[in-house]
Amino acid sequence: MFTSSLSTEQQRDLAKRLTAFLSQYSHVSDSYIIEFFTEDLWHTLPNTWQPVLQDLSYPQIADLLLDAAHRDKKYPSVWPLSLLAFRATAHALAFPRECRRGRGTAAGSEKPEEFLHNQSQSALLGHIFRKHVKPKKQHEIRKLGSLVKQLCDQTDCNSVMDVGSGQGHLTRFLSFGLGLSVTAIEADHTLVAMASKFDEQLLWALEKERQKKNCSSLVPVSQSSPRHVAGWVNPKASWEAFIKQLSVSDRVDDGLPTPSGPSKKRLRGCELQGASHVVRTSSCRVCTDSESRSQDSESSSQRQSSKSESEEEPSAGKRCLCGENSQRHPDFVLTGLHACGDLSATLLRHFVSCPYVRGITSVACCYMKITTKENPAPPGVVAAPQTPSREALPSKFGYPMSSWVGGLPGHQLSYKAREGACHATEDYTRRLREESELLRTHCYRATLETFIRETRPDLRRAGIQTIKKAHLLPFTQYARLGLARVGLPPGLPLAPQRVEAMLKQQRRVVVYFSLALLLAPVVETLVLLDRMIYLQENGVDSQLVPLFDPNFSPRNFVLVALKT
Repeated sequence: MFTSSLSTEQQRDLAKRLTAFLSQYSHVSDSYIIEFFTEDLWHTLPNTWQPVLQDLSYPQIADLLLDAAHRDKKYPSVWPLSLLAFRATAHALAFPRECRRGRGTAAGSEKPEEFLHNQSQSALLGHIFRKHVKPKKQHEIRKLGSLVKQLCDQTDCNSVMDVGSGQGHLTRFLSFGLGLSVTAIEADHTLVAMASKFDEQLLWALEKERQKKNCSSLVPVSQSSPRHVAGWVNPKASWEAFIKQLSVSDRVDDGLPTPSGPSKKRLRGCELQGASHVVRTSSCRVCTDSESRSQDSESSSQRQSSKSESEEEPSAGKRCLCGENSQRHPDFVLTGLHACGDLSATLLRHFVSCPYVRGITSVACCYMKITTKENPAPPGVVAAPQTPSREALPSKFGYPMSSWVGGLPGHQLSYKAREGACHATEDYTRRLREESELLRTHCYRATLETFIRETRPDLRRAGIQTIKKAHLLPFTQYARLGLARVGLPPGLPLAPQRVEAMLKQQRRVVVYFSLALLLAPVVETLVLLDRMIYLQENGVDSQLVPLFDPNFSPRNFVLVALKT
């Protein structure tokens, strides 16, 4: 599964077709649904599309537009060929999102089969790894953790760097459950502290389990704890700086309490629903895999380290990842579970450049926070410090990463197109089939935008944020709450007849949003394909694996690569 499924020429040809298609329909992917009335979005659609789309029922929208797998298509009228081609091309160009292996989704349920008997607890994950973890995250850490372990076995690597580790749920499963030596880095100090607290709780749970099993083959438990580093990964920094950052003293593993007396020991190999509990006894946990390699591998590692030391800063070449003096650097695997914005792109660059990274599993999210040449500072992104004498190079933006995609006409993706790629197509399709009342929310917001714009033209796309249970409120109450949030009088007069006329167009609003949503997987495909081509341009094959159940975890693609 670690070979490329597309040849170089196939990847490049697909990128050309993606950019050509998306640039042709950019007016749809770039539009904001809240401007449906103010920008008259309905009449931007081809004249031949409007009459066949406006009378579709909500289930018909799901079956005829969004669901590529739906076979029994019954058209209420004859569709124009251009609309049929639009739908067929969007489905054909997007990477398949369905999982092809393992257990599927239980019939009549939105969740995978592992939650069939208990909707909040995965039957395939040990109970000690479910504490504090929501079902979606349980599903993700189990499947990604197993994939990371496969990659470690494939590369003869025992060390893992978990970047953007949050509260450490994946870190704990990799460390305590799969026996890997894990260093986790997270920018939020509060989350790092919580991760250490949860580590401590898990250690106590392990000790209780040991006592229940009455095991006698015991080894010290303290050395299997993961190592946590608090720090922000600068996308503009070199891989040498990243390695150095992993060695800083601002970490919270050293003060982790462990049980006293006999409880300092536990059984090697006690099974806790798949937990192997491999324990490392080296004083340097990160370097354990290097110390346990064969003489041939050790000599090869020393030759590679010697070569690297001549190319990097002297201070970086004389320290291992844990900061201890050493002439060797341990190899490791990089992983990032839903690494936000440019962080995923940064990890791929470190994977390519750093000689010690053997493999990577990258799960991306928040595409709207990716930097581009056209939008180098998208909203919500922490700006990287610039070197006074150097500006950010185009190759250092989050998109495009590859030279090939960067050279294609029409490759640009707007903030709105990338934001749309984060939407869950499966969830919206389910709402359509259920004819959910939630579908009226977009029409509510678009109607309110009309009155906000007329009163304050400068308040374009003002952030109202989520109004709790907006779909259950009458529009007048929704409007009062929304107007107050943008600083307008809650009692602002609203023409009842105009409101009623706009609300009657809810079906058109839903259709237009569905057309834009149809493009979301296509945009995501281009972003991820660009990363695959970037790796290929640097001599590394990769594969995109739809690892998670898309009905449960919408950002379900994992980009997998290893260096031979």
